Amino acid sequence: MILYNVTLKVDPQIDADWMAWMRSIHIRDVMMTGLFSGYRMSRILHLDDSDGNTYTIQYELENRKKLEAYQSQFAKSLQKDHADRYGDKVLAFRSVMEILDEGKAP
Repeated sequence: MILYNVTLKVDPQIDADWMAWMRSIHIRDVMMTGLFSGYRMSRILHLDDSDGNTYTIQYELENRKKLEAYQSQFAKSLQKDHADRYGDKVLAFRSVMEILDEGKAP
C-alpha cells in the first residue's frame, strides 16, 4: 500500500473557502481518477496556529504503478487548478510513503 501525502499550510483569510472547495471539488476530482482506494484529511495540531492551519491529505493507492499513472496523467492539471484558485495563500509539499505494517489495538 502506498500513501500519497500532501501537507498544506493555509492562510487564515481563505481557510473556510479552501476547506469547502477541497471537500466538495478537489478531493472528489482526485478520487474520480479511479486510482485511489481511499483518503484521510487531517489538521495538524499546533500550540500556535495564528499564521494558519496546517492540513494533511493522505491518499491511499494499491501500488506504485497507480501512483505513477496519477502523476503522469492527472497531477499537473489538478495541482494547477489548486494553484490557480489559491496561489501563494496555500503552501503545499508532497511526499510518498510505503506502508510496511499496520495494526489496531486489541
